[in-house]
Amino acid sequence: SKYILQTVGFDARFPNTNQTRNCFQNYTDYFKCIAAKGEDYAPCKQFKKAYNSLCPNEWISKFDDQRENGAFPASLEP
Repeated sequence: SKYILQTVGFDARFPNTNQTRNCFQNYTDYFKCIAAKGEDYAPCKQFKKAYNSLCPNEWISKFDDQRENGAFPASLEP
């Protein structure tokens, strides 16, 4: 099977090479979006693609654990 590898396009909110904030923002935007619109809402999937591309897998696991334990450091309410 063929895989298409893509990375996230430029986001003017994060002009620097350090993409830590971009990773975190896309992660929170995804969960805010699905809380507001549901998991099947197609535009939410762009946030998920972005954070999966930008964030190290260890960070995503840590964020997921924090969300499940109610200790995530940001509001995920829409």
